Amino acid sequence: MASNASHVLEAALEQMDDIIAGRTFYCADPPARVDPALKALQLTEALRAVLEGQRSEEEQEALRKQVSTDTANVIVKWLEREDEVNLHSSGNSESYQQRLSRLEGDKESLVLQVSVLTDQVEAQGAKISDLQSSLVEHQHKLESTEEMLQQELLHRTSLENQKLSLMGEVSYLKIKLADMEGKQSHGAERQHKAEGLIKELKILKDKVEHLEDQKIQYEKKLKATKVKDECTISHVYPESLLPYRLRRTQSGGLQAADPDAGQFTRGGLRATAGPRLTRTPESYDSSRDMNIPFSQWTKGQVCGWLEDYGLGQYLNLTRQWVENGQTLLSATPQDFEKEMGMKNPLHRKKLQLALNAFTTKVIEKSSELDHIWVTRWLDDIGLPQYKDQFHEARVDGRMIQYLTVNDLLTLKVTSQLHHLSIKCAIHVLHANKFNPNCLRRRPGEERQPSPSEVVQWSNHRVMEWLRAVDLAEYAPNLRGSGVHGGLIILEPRFSSETLALLLNIPPQKTLLRRHLATAFSALVGTQATQEKREYGNATGHVPLTTTAKVKPKKLGFTQFSHLRKRKPDESADYICPIDSGTLTVNGISRLPSAALRGLSPNLDRHDFVNKWKF
Repeated sequence: MASNASHVLEAALEQMDDIIAGRTFYCADPPARVDPALKALQLTEALRAVLEGQRSEEEQEALRKQVSTDTANVIVKWLEREDEVNLHSSGNSESYQQRLSRLEGDKESLVLQVSVLTDQVEAQGAKISDLQSSLVEHQHKLESTEEMLQQELLHRTSLENQKLSLMGEVSYLKIKLADMEGKQSHGAERQHKAEGLIKELKILKDKVEHLEDQKIQYEKKLKATKVKDECTISHVYPESLLPYRLRRTQSGGLQAADPDAGQFTRGGLRATAGPRLTRTPESYDSSRDMNIPFSQWTKGQVCGWLEDYGLGQYLNLTRQWVENGQTLLSATPQDFEKEMGMKNPLHRKKLQLALNAFTTKVIEKSSELDHIWVTRWLDDIGLPQYKDQFHEARVDGRMIQYLTVNDLLTLKVTSQLHHLSIKCAIHVLHANKFNPNCLRRRPGEERQPSPSEVVQWSNHRVMEWLRAVDLAEYAPNLRGSGVHGGLIILEPRFSSETLALLLNIPPQKTLLRRHLATAFSALVGTQATQEKREYGNATGHVPLTTTAKVKPKKLGFTQFSHLRKRKPDESADYICPIDSGTLTVNGISRLPSAALRGLSPNLDRHDFVNKWKF
């Protein structure tokens, strides 16, 4: 019994040690939580019962000896501290039974709390399971989304491959289209030549019809006069006394000339053998001698010259007004408009320039270039859209070098870039003494052309150069742009950026624009590139744009007197003024700064022209 009591005491003391140390324990079977203080009290009561059961002091002494010294000291100290507490709170002391009942109530509350917490834990566990299931569902969705994204990437890759293949096909088609357009341009040039010939044939046909009408009228008059003379002579002289270039004859020498002679028969006279051969002395004199002064020309000679000069539409009024060449020489442009009905100012200028040439007796090389050649020249410099206006105005080679800004505006040329294009093209004609074949339309054998060769390039030759530098798809954009070699070399504001704008190369294609700038610098040379750059960085520089327009100058009341006093040969307003003091640089004749002055009044190209070397 002592051994059992000792074992129970030992277990109680161990549990009390655990309680004092702050550790919790659970019963063997249920995992329910037990209040340590209550358990310690129960063990104390059990110890008390064991001690009361041992009546002899020997047994109590033996049981006491089994308690370790540390445990005994802790119990003694605890009992002493309890005694002190009981002494201080004697008034509020309570019995062990009351504490036990209180502890039992605490236990029940704790059990209730534990049940509540258990319910909460179960609820949280349910939520956790729901969250886990939701997480699994989202993971499945994520996997499916990743799979769809992978498929989309594969689809996108296939689309990119298709796009690259289509771009390759488009490039091939563009190159093929450029070749076809090149061939078409050749065909268009031939067609244009054919149209020019057709127009000339129509003009000649109109002339022939007009001459035929006049021929018929004069033949009728001549026949009536001849019959009248014969009747008169027959009444005065007998036939035997008549001279022989006057006797009646039965020969049918010129019977076919009679308009009533009937249908055409092979071998007879041809009415269309030549318009010059059918002119009568009163109308057109075919024996016009250029050595005779123009003032002594007859009315017929003047009318024939007007028709040959492309102003045949004014012949009817001219016959009624002009007596001889002196009539035109002494007339003013206002007289041309009033007496000849010449409303077109460029027609009046054309006639005035020709009359001035007769007066000064200066033969200009430009006078050999007619208005048909000018239309072909517009094709060469890249401005075919103005051919109808130039042809209608009968602009010829002589008029080209006397064109003014207002003349170009009359011809509906309003673009500043196109004004500069025509100006540089006229300068190239001056430099080549108005050689009609000075512009190069096809590439030669040169590998690296010099600036003196580039300045003679036509618009088509510039497009061929673009194809040679791998920019064939942009070459067709130069049609109608006015870009030619003279504009590239002679205009300091024309740079690679201007060319990129005309070619419609997007600004975001920086590599393509850089390639164009490199090729452009190699084409014009390092010196020209440096000078163009310096000119662009100068103070007051206005960049050359593709949309800038030229507006006519508005004259005030005080400027009309200056217009009346201005001499006809003044060249202040000419698009490319004529200057006798030409410059020759390395075999290339060049005009001074007045000929290449820009449209902007604040900029002067004098230094640019003088420093330029070919």
